[in-house]
Amino acid sequence: MKEVRKRARELMEGYCKVCPVCNGKACAGEVPGMGGLGTGSSFINNVAALSGLRFNMRLLHGAEQPDTSTTVLGLKLAMPVLAAPIGGVSFNMGGKITEQEYVDAVLGGCVDKGVVGGVGDGVPPFILDAGLGAIKALSGAGIPFIKPWEDKELFEKLDRAVAAGASVVGMDIDAAGLVILRLMGRPVGPKTVDKLKDIIAHVPAKFIIKGIMTPDDAKRAVDAGAAGIVVSNHGGRVLDHTPGTAEALPAIARAVKGQIAILTDGGVRTGGDVLKMLALGADAVLIGRPVSIAAIGGQREGVGKYLDQVKSELVQAMILTGCATVADVDGRVLFQSA
Repeated sequence: MKEVRKRARELMEGYCKVCPVCNGKACAGEVPGMGGLGTGSSFINNVAALSGLRFNMRLLHGAEQPDTSTTVLGLKLAMPVLAAPIGGVSFNMGGKITEQEYVDAVLGGCVDKGVVGGVGDGVPPFILDAGLGAIKALSGAGIPFIKPWEDKELFEKLDRAVAAGASVVGMDIDAAGLVILRLMGRPVGPKTVDKLKDIIAHVPAKFIIKGIMTPDDAKRAVDAGAAGIVVSNHGGRVLDHTPGTAEALPAIARAVKGQIAILTDGGVRTGGDVLKMLALGADAVLIGRPVSIAAIGGQREGVGKYLDQVKSELVQAMILTGCATVADVDGRVLFQSA
């Protein structure tokens, strides 16, 4: 991973500093690029909210060889981890590899390690074209996330996502505030519950909504018939001054746990971070920037090496907190002062 990160730092120069700790401080306001919007506080809050959590170390148990496997949204995963849908290599990551090479690395690396990757959507069209092409080549192994376009473009892209073989399709509703797309004549916007019902009814696949940050919106997603949600603030790239996702997750989990699959992203860097998110109520997590760095610096093999590292860290954290399976993880894993 040291070599992968060194190579990524060279290829992403001017777009990502590949910091020793990816916390959003050195890249605040660098959008396009890999930073957070404005002051960068939303990105920074994602990382800080997770790093502020501490574990209860427990060793008097029999969990010597934890089972990290799980099933989420009908997807059998070797661990409760997916790659987040990040695209735009040319304007966010330096453009030293092509969009197709990048997407192939992310999805292929995920398949090699028994997990699933997401692909993004946007302008120009080759972003989605590359993602759907990779999903089709991997027999449907990937989740396409379509932006909340107006009807004609939205339904056309959803149809293409299903045709590529995806069994799960998402919408990153957290892209609704991207004013630049409206200025380009490609408007996106929020959706009502009734509108979401129409959209979900149109898609013959499990549908997940990314960008849920409140219990009320989580309940609305349930009412609309979504199969899952992603607790996400779009990596801190659409609205400044939001809480970290780890701060928002517990209340959302209390509101809808068991009614809908709960995924989350935001500041997840290690297997320990994965365990923390599970303890807060997530069923699985999405990892964004670290996977992108691994893909740029090491292509498919680099993504695989990073996922191996995350799994090793997760196993160690499960042993040291007394969790034999993913289902055993709950709030008792986390330390709370008296």
